[in-house]
Amino acid sequence: MEEQFIKIATLIGDPTRASIMWALLDGRAFTATELAIVANTSPQNISMHLGKLLDASLLSVEKQGRHKYYRFSNKEIAYAIEGMANLISPTTVSKKKSTEKLSPVKHCRTCYDHLAGKIGVALTNSMLEQNIIVDVDNDFEISQEGVKWFSDFGIDVDEVKKKRRLFLKPCLDWSERKNHMAGSLAASLLDKMLADDWLRRTTNSRAIIITGKGEKELHKQFKIVV
Repeated sequence: MEEQFIKIATLIGDPTRASIMWALLDGRAFTATELAIVANTSPQNISMHLGKLLDASLLSVEKQGRHKYYRFSNKEIAYAIEGMANLISPTTVSKKKSTEKLSPVKHCRTCYDHLAGKIGVALTNSMLEQNIIVDVDNDFEISQEGVKWFSDFGIDVDEVKKKRRLFLKPCLDWSERKNHMAGSLAASLLDKMLADDWLRRTTNSRAIIITGKGEKELHKQFKIVV
């Protein structure tokens, strides 16, 4: 176990591979060419780094036509990478907050397949206050009121529970230092908000745009002022 941990830590610790892993937190698959641009390296060098990450089962690859697309091999890897960002000194983060305007990524972003940033944390806090979800010994559970709320919102909780992954869990937000919702339920909520045009993805970024409709609905449903 110790040897495997050292191997994984060494793999992720390389600056180029760290850039690859950070980019893949977008939740979308990328080609080697796209990842080479993100990591500011050559196609030959990116191929070597991707090979090492594939060998360690940190990434998976899917071929479509002439292109190969890379993504995390499972969602738990995304949570681990996002969690590593919490090792950044809180003092450093708070100093930047006091001197810089909140960046789009810190304001509202995807954390792989769910909502994070200031808006993600505010959404989670509102759900806790409304008893849609409850905090039980530092873990999240859905309430009976929550099952009805999600049903009214157009999400079948029973169907979501059938997915082969964690249903609901807290995820520490690296920019806010507070928990936001993660798991298949949070992923379904983000998908619904995107489908209903409350939110829109941005190109080549994890930042999420909140539409005019989204501003109204977030305030109506969760008392969130954007």
